[in-house]
Amino acid sequence: MSFSGLWSYRSLINSPDLSVTFNDLRFGAGTLDLNEPNPGKIGGSLGGVGWSLALDGTTTEGNPPVLRWQGNGMIGAEAWVYDYLGYLVPDWPDGVGQTDTIVGSVIRTKPHSNGQAAAGYTASFYAVRASG
Repeated sequence: MSFSGLWSYRSLINSPDLSVTFNDLRFGAGTLDLNEPNPGKIGGSLGGVGWSLALDGTTTEGNPPVLRWQGNGMIGAEAWVYDYLGYLVPDWPDGVGQTDTIVGSVIRTKPHSNGQAAAGYTASFYAVRASG
């Protein structure tokens, strides 16, 4: 399985409160551009308008395959650092119109935004293959 290509990335706040509207659960969204420079290695970028993180990490074969990477970038004058752990969702045997999807968790590794974005904050993410 090659992870190289473009993926549509979305992350959501982990809230058990069903009264929170879906739009209020948004943590982030962007284009995930993955490449595999060497076997077991993953790189690329995650970004959107006005921001971009350079990615460096690993892939591990398995059922399901596992991806782990760190994203680093200078946004404005601040360093942003996030860590990601994702799993490729296996295809359903009788599934229709399935698209490669990675699901996982993200943690803010370093605080930013003058302390408004605390380190240690976690969210769930999913990325759907757009091309590649």
